[in-house]
Amino acid sequence: MPNASNMPALTVRAIKATPVEVPLNFVLGTSQQALRRVPLLLIDIETEEFITGRSYLFCYLRAAQPAIMSLLGEIESLTKGEKIDPAAFAVRLARRFTLIGVQGIVRMALAGFDTACWDALAIAAGQPLATVLGATIRPIPAYNSCGMGIKDDLGELAAEAETLLAMGGFRALKIRLGYPTLEGDIAAVRAVRRRVGDRIALMVDYNQALSFDEALARGRALDAENIEWLEEPIRHDDYAGEARLARELKVPIQIGENFSLPANMQMAIEFGAADYVMPDLERIGGVTGWTQAAAIAAERNLKMSSHLFPEVSAHLLAATPTCHYLEYVDWANELLEEPLAIVDGNAIIPQRPGNGMVWNKAAVRRYRVE
Repeated sequence: MPNASNMPALTVRAIKATPVEVPLNFVLGTSQQALRRVPLLLIDIETEEFITGRSYLFCYLRAAQPAIMSLLGEIESLTKGEKIDPAAFAVRLARRFTLIGVQGIVRMALAGFDTACWDALAIAAGQPLATVLGATIRPIPAYNSCGMGIKDDLGELAAEAETLLAMGGFRALKIRLGYPTLEGDIAAVRAVRRRVGDRIALMVDYNQALSFDEALARGRALDAENIEWLEEPIRHDDYAGEARLARELKVPIQIGENFSLPANMQMAIEFGAADYVMPDLERIGGVTGWTQAAAIAAERNLKMSSHLFPEVSAHLLAATPTCHYLEYVDWANELLEEPLAIVDGNAIIPQRPGNGMVWNKAAVRRYRVE
């Protein structure tokens, strides 16, 4: 990781947080619920040097937005007037929140702050974030993860798959499974496969919906369906169960969006709980946590993908030795002056300084939560 002491000096002046709720272009239906709108929290770190670093969080619930905003206010009081040093901030802030626990919304607030700090430093350096992290900018393979939720009409599901692939020339997409029966899952996969052909990579995600026995039975059936990976079939922290699935199934097991900081990922790997890993930016600890996780994956030669936040994740994957796939969602597109571009199924990292995100002020006003 680059040493912040070798980068332009920036001083924290204020942290602004703006809650918004954005309608989805494609309904995200899992076995648990159907999402039609997503509550996001836009974060701006303003510096004394008039450079602003940006990030955003996915809050899952609108009720979480004010709680995270309150925590960011506490972070501001602890860092205001100080030189931005993400690694040093991470250590000190983790110590400050030890008694309440660096988990849940505390961890999310710290990750959003860390990510915005890195953006500010890269802007000050006049370089894309990927370059600051030591990477060469290149196209990053991506799969479309918009929509593709559980549907009663499998013809509609297959048509949506075709639409999603055409959005940016994608050659991979994700299907949410967890139909009431195994036969329902297989029917959904086959309906999509018939429509898109054998050359498209299909990932499937159960969102932790299954018991171990169900996961084993459905996984064995999916072994014959040319699936790229089987994601979170059982409870995310049942590492022993996931390790058994990884041993007994041919289809690769993918987990990671619920890894809480790099130490949690290290534990899962030691259990042998996954064939692939996919950390989430706001749970793994922001840019600082991601780089630590990438080093862990590299030590084991374990392919590493991203979860959500494609605008920043593209930069991070460029700096990840075992880079696999970027998960693409369009949730923040309307909020940005220049959304992340997808060309021929690859995310195109912008050459702009920082992570490339600048808010579309009119859209922010439109979707702001009062």
